[in-house]
Amino acid sequence: MPNQLDKIDHIVLLMLENRSFDHMLGYLYADSGNVSPAGHAFDGLTGTESNPDDTGRDVSVYRIKAEDPHPYLMPGADPGEGFQNTSYQLYNSDTPQAGVLPDNKGFVLNFKSAIASDLAKHYKDTLPGTEPSQIMGMYTPELLPILSGLAKGYAVCDAWFASAPTMTMPNRAFALAATSQGHLDDHVKIFTCPSIFGRLSDKSLDWAIFGYNREPLTKHDFPDVQNADDSHFGHFRDFKDRAAQGTLPPFTFLEPSWDATGNSQHPNYDVSLGEQFIHDAYYALRAGPNWGATLLIITYDEHGGNYDHVAPPIDAIPPGDGTVGEFGFDFTRLGVRVPAVLISPMISAGTVYRAASGHIDHTSVLKTVSERWGTTPLTARDAAAASLGDAITLDVARTDDPLDGIVPPVSTGSHPNSSTPSKIDKIHAAKIAALPLRNEKGHYEEASTAPTGASTAEISDFIRDRSAAWSQHRQRQKSRASAPTGTPS
Repeated sequence: MPNQLDKIDHIVLLMLENRSFDHMLGYLYADSGNVSPAGHAFDGLTGTESNPDDTGRDVSVYRIKAEDPHPYLMPGADPGEGFQNTSYQLYNSDTPQAGVLPDNKGFVLNFKSAIASDLAKHYKDTLPGTEPSQIMGMYTPELLPILSGLAKGYAVCDAWFASAPTMTMPNRAFALAATSQGHLDDHVKIFTCPSIFGRLSDKSLDWAIFGYNREPLTKHDFPDVQNADDSHFGHFRDFKDRAAQGTLPPFTFLEPSWDATGNSQHPNYDVSLGEQFIHDAYYALRAGPNWGATLLIITYDEHGGNYDHVAPPIDAIPPGDGTVGEFGFDFTRLGVRVPAVLISPMISAGTVYRAASGHIDHTSVLKTVSERWGTTPLTARDAAAASLGDAITLDVARTDDPLDGIVPPVSTGSHPNSSTPSKIDKIHAAKIAALPLRNEKGHYEEASTAPTGASTAEISDFIRDRSAAWSQHRQRQKSRASAPTGTPS
């Protein structure tokens, strides 16, 4: 059917944390032979997939059950992340050979190392009874009725890969700037490249970034965002208000809450809270006056060490921005496959969307924005990325609701280490600490350090207070800049 992307006036990207495609959606169409009701082939699980353990025994994939001890906190520990762990998961080696397609056979072995590392460091994230075999546990549509209901009711992308085979911040940078500037770890205070938000501003188009219950992490990721007006930012409550009023901009980026009691779905946090978040974002848009012209994209920044059976492509286009990758990586290999759902009343139910040519990775969102509003590509990666526009095929917006009568699940478990700040909490605090503020002597300085040994609540307070101080500082700068010459500052 013809591409109807020109009927979309609002693209909303909700990016969650660290789950693989198989882990969340692999069993989506298993009961119909991995074929959707629309007759589309689906690259899901058959139940025969396996990984060897340290004895050479094959550990098969299995369905997580509601009666399991902590079904929404699976796997029971945080799997290994980052470039080297991902390499081991894909190649069973820390040094994969360039140009060789992985066999994805190192997940059980690597998860055993992650459990041992957590216990040795006394992080207290690992749940009692956690075994390496749990990395082969997969969610079912019954356990994830919201994500699965939307995937079935609209479109699921079964060939969407993380942009780089590594951790969170580089992949989030690719999602918004089409490069990580060579970085493959999370220890980056700020990227120095332009982002999609600056490209939209160049076209005099509005955009917004919403944190869940605090200032968004992304507010401090790129120069064109850090220097933007505060009107571009808010909390999830502000997103809901703007959706209800019909004032959302062409492009909106949504963040989850990052702590161990939050809704990011980072392993091994409570997945049911993320189900509620997805539900709430969907209905905020659906109830608004612009629903018929809206595309909601739900995806995950990276796989977070969770198993997937599909080998990532090894012929991706590098950003071509002159940066050299850490570990000598050339960015021609994509990351592990991640869940991705396209939601719009302009999409047919039961769609399994794949690219006619090229690869779908996070920069496909940037390509789609570029196609819709004429923004200039950021790097060679998003210029070459496959667009999502061909999923928009209907002439008239649907009025049915695939989630009618479906309620989000509620977990009875709780994370064992909820008072300890998450890794993203600490990254956020470090970014905030790096903001130059005037001290009492009128000199600019960074905070000496972000709080160390602080609780989740104390880290949250630090982020809130220093964010407020930064906003006040910028307002004073603007006031001085706009004051007539000779006006006292």
